Amino acid sequence: MTLRIENHKLVGDQVSHRDTPNRGGAMTPSYLVLHYTAGRSLESSVESLCTRKPQGNASAHLVLGRDGRIVQLAPFNIVTWHAGVSQWAGLVGLNSHSIGIEMDNAGLLKRVGSQYQAWFGKAYPEDEVLMAAHRNGGPVSPWHTYSEVQIERAIELADLLVEHYGLKDVLGHEDIAPGRKSDPGPAFPLAALKSRVLGREDDSPPRYVVTASSLNIRKGPDASFEPVAAALRKGTEVFLLEARDRWSLVEVVSNAEVEGWVSNSFIAAVAAPRAAHASPPEATAGEKASGRSARSAAREPAEKKARRAKKHRPAKNA
Repeated sequence: MTLRIENHKLVGDQVSHRDTPNRGGAMTPSYLVLHYTAGRSLESSVESLCTRKPQGNASAHLVLGRDGRIVQLAPFNIVTWHAGVSQWAGLVGLNSHSIGIEMDNAGLLKRVGSQYQAWFGKAYPEDEVLMAAHRNGGPVSPWHTYSEVQIERAIELADLLVEHYGLKDVLGHEDIAPGRKSDPGPAFPLAALKSRVLGREDDSPPRYVVTASSLNIRKGPDASFEPVAAALRKGTEVFLLEARDRWSLVEVVSNAEVEGWVSNSFIAAVAAPRAAHASPPEATAGEKASGRSARSAAREPAEKKARRAKKHRPAKNA
C-alpha cells in the first residue's frame, strides 16, 4: 500500500499513530525539516517525544525507523516542537512553519578503542559508520549511517508531503540552526533527496560569474579550507549548486571536474536568455540553499516537472 494523507494524518503500510502532548496550535506548513533522533531505537525516541517533562520537551510529526516503520505523533497541520531556536528565509522559529521528521539514527559517534560508540554507550560495527566532515565545518568524524530502507522511505515521505502541502523546500536541522545542530548529518543524502523530490524549474542551474580579479575555490564553506584548484580568474562562469549565507558551492562551467566553495561577495548572476535567475546570494543568515546539482537537474524526468505545477497550491484545510 502506498502512503497517502487523509485529514492531515498519514495512512499506509507500516504506519501507526500515537498522540504527543508536546504540541502547539494550528499551522500551515511551508517547509519539511529532517532530523536524526540521536536515540537508542524507534521505540525509545517515540517514548521520549511523547513524554511531558518539567522542561526540555520536544516532539515531531513523524518518527521513521531503520526498518521503514513510521509513527505519527501529531497531525501535519499542528505545531510540534522539533526545530527549537531556528531561522530560515526570513522566518524565525521554524516550529510554526514546518513539518518535522525524526529518523532513528545515533548521529555523531566517538571512537573508543576499536569501537564506535554513541553518547548512550551502544557500540556500532564499522559497516554502520561513515567517516566524514560535516558540511558546516569541523573535523572528520564517525557518523552512524542510515539504512537503505530508511532513506527510501524518507524520499517517499518527502515526495508525498511536498506535493500535498506545496512545501517550498526540504531542509536539515543543520540548515535552520547551524552551529547548534548537526542533523541529519553527512551520512544522510539530503542534497540527493532534495534534487529528486524538488527537481528544477529548468534544465540547468543558474550561472554566476567571478567578479574578483582572483577568487579561491575551496573544499568547504570557510576561508580555513584548502583550495581545490587554482584560483578562478575574473570573468570565469560557474554553475550555482548550493547557496548559503556567505558561501556557495559552485561548478566551473568550462571544467565540470572543478567543484568547490566560493565567497558570495565575489560572484554575480549572469542574465539568462529565457528567464532571469535569482539575485546573487546575500550575506544574511536566512539565505535559502538550493542543494540541487546540475547533473541531477539534467536527468530530471519530464513527469516530475509536470507534477511540480501542483506543488504550490494552498494547503488543504482540516
